[in-house]
Amino acid sequence: MNSLDTRVVDLVESGEYAEQAARLLMEAFKALDKDAWPDLPSAREEVAECRSEGFLCLGLVNIDAQECPGELLGWAGLRPMYDKTWELHPMVMAPRWQAQGLGRKLLAAIEEAGRQRGLLGIVLGTDDETGSTSLSQQPLNGQNLAAEICNIKNLRNHPFEFYQRCGYSIIGVIPDANGPCKPDIWMWKSLAGSNGI
Repeated sequence: MNSLDTRVVDLVESGEYAEQAARLLMEAFKALDKDAWPDLPSAREEVAECRSEGFLCLGLVNIDAQECPGELLGWAGLRPMYDKTWELHPMVMAPRWQAQGLGRKLLAAIEEAGRQRGLLGIVLGTDDETGSTSLSQQPLNGQNLAAEICNIKNLRNHPFEFYQRCGYSIIGVIPDANGPCKPDIWMWKSLAGSNGI
């Protein structure tokens, strides 16, 4: 865990970090070998959508004077999906700051903001476009889907385990969502109670 000094900023209210957010989104997904936001214009569009009025969009900013103060370390958007359950989309951390507890801190902040809005749950999709889970190793269908979800294995650092450690459960899979054997793993967490459990 990193003891870096950080603060949470509201990216909907402030445009100060919008360009950093777009660059971070594009670069982090390229590092994962994904082409979700392959260029800066597409990443800027995503950031602008996430900053829409009524949405939640929070960033985690470094305030440590020793380590690039003012750097946006990561950010997450929360958008309406249902009346009381919204979708986390996207969530991104700069690769060099991953696995240091900062993603968990950002996720906890956006969950708390969701609770303050009266949300009861958060849903998210975490794609496997790169063969990073056992779900991408064979075609999924009505006969094997439930068993494969129950026996899911993380083959190459897929984020579904991060979300599980943060209290999210796999609630389903959309087979071939991004092409043959490229599923989208759907996860959900209840925000009921003060600690989200």
